[in-house]
Amino acid sequence: MTQCAIDHPQTEATRAVVQEFLAARLAGDIRRLTLLFAEKVDWVLAENPTVPWIRPRSTAAECAAQFTELMEHTVPDEARASIDTLVVDGADAVLMGYLSGTVRATGKSFEGPFALRLTVEDGRITKHHLYENSLSIAEACAP
Repeated sequence: MTQCAIDHPQTEATRAVVQEFLAARLAGDIRRLTLLFAEKVDWVLAENPTVPWIRPRSTAAECAAQFTELMEHTVPDEARASIDTLVVDGADAVLMGYLSGTVRATGKSFEGPFALRLTVEDGRITKHHLYENSLSIAEACAP
């Protein structure tokens, strides 16, 4: 994984929260995820009515619950995500990589690159903007 950052206390604090976020996602620790999100979150993930886990969110609990909903609708043993780039500068972090999975209801797979922009303020995630291959995911959810 490539890492680039300016050596700055805010940058290091952001990096620590991002690492904690990734560890909590990997562990499926919803309580820890909820604590990492601010009470109000600027959440961006293109709405897609055919994908049950993609919907508007704005609270810490709703944002953390996205992981649970994703696991309910996909086959956990077939979910993959790799991060090849992490850039942290001040309060902002950008992660880029590749994800894939299989939708439980249809048995169809999806895959593609992703970019995730996070903003951390006062030790909590205030912005979560995810850009992914929504067409591949929608096609996998379609009967």
